[in-house]
Amino acid sequence: MNTGVDDGLWSAIGDPTRRRMIDLLLAEGQGTATTLSARLPVTRQAVTKHLTVLDRAGLVRSTAAGRERRYHVDEAQLARAAAQLQSVGALWDARLQRVKKIAEAIQRAKNEKK
Repeated sequence: MNTGVDDGLWSAIGDPTRRRMIDLLLAEGQGTATTLSARLPVTRQAVTKHLTVLDRAGLVRSTAAGRERRYHVDEAQLARAAAQLQSVGALWDARLQRVKKIAEAIQRAKNEKK
């Protein structure tokens, strides 16, 4: 069953360091690998690799700034991710309601046998 979920997008968001980077970029409006690495417990090289993953997923965009690149969150792509999460949540809520009804029916049947 296709739920319309972009696995590449969610793989990128799935990493806690990348989520923290998105939080920092949203809070500060933009950042470079250097400024982000100063706020995170990882090296600048690791930050650069994480930014590459986020860029491939479309979650960040960059512009040249001297010898570095300035990154900012692509709000449209982030909104798309939030919409997907809401959709998946609604599907799971419906599934859990079906499981609850089955469990209640089983319990009623047990109670009737007593």
